[in-house]
Amino acid sequence: MLRITDARTGEPADAAPARRGLTRVEAHVPRADTTGLRILLVADLLVRALELNGTPVWTVLTAPEGHAELRERASALGIRPFEDPRAGEPPLGEAQVLHVVAGPATPEGPGGQDDEEPDGVRVEVAPVHDEIPADDESGPVHEGVEGSDPSALRLALLARPRRDPLRLDAAGLADAEKVLTHWRGAVATWATHPSSPIPDPVRQQLRAAWEDDLDVPAVLDVLRRVATSQTVPDGARFETYAYADRLLGLELTRDIGRGTPS
Repeated sequence: MLRITDARTGEPADAAPARRGLTRVEAHVPRADTTGLRILLVADLLVRALELNGTPVWTVLTAPEGHAELRERASALGIRPFEDPRAGEPPLGEAQVLHVVAGPATPEGPGGQDDEEPDGVRVEVAPVHDEIPADDESGPVHEGVEGSDPSALRLALLARPRRDPLRLDAAGLADAEKVLTHWRGAVATWATHPSSPIPDPVRQQLRAAWEDDLDVPAVLDVLRRVATSQTVPDGARFETYAYADRLLGLELTRDIGRGTPS
């Protein structure tokens, strides 16, 4: 069962107290910048983790600025669409409400915490300090950040715990793209071998990681260990990466059948 830290209390809370009960995930995005994308990405991961556990989810986006622009860039990162708030309509009887919000201000930059405390669990996301120069001044999230493969930005945003401020620079984005290219090539190679089931200890490690406060960096660590393991066959490596990508959304199986990986 997914347990998530409630920023109001500092204590873990059940993300879905009733497994088959509806959970609402509401992303509160103050600005359509890279921090806003990180907030929406964490909300997307929560939805994926809940759905992997069989929990029905209703998603809502509250974004006062740059609404259309934010949706466009979120879609490029593989973030699934969130609904607009239903003003004046009664609740749908959800068993839990998870509010994904910007964390408080830090010495390195401003936070975006709501003035009012919404009911439900608050999931805080630290700001992104973007150090990549913009190609132009057309918008708050520029093409220089997103690069040629939006999934590289997704991986860069996933690589650190969500409550830690993230400093995004060109070197970090390039490293993420190298890792992504390597993993996709490896998955394409493993896919040519006979399939094998995911070893139970590996499956347990993956689920334990993401069910423990949505610890995505720990999930990535499990994938790194599997890639170099002497005991996991290639077919099981493929199944492991494909399974984990249901949470990560990095299109790790994209290069299967595209010829010999480089």
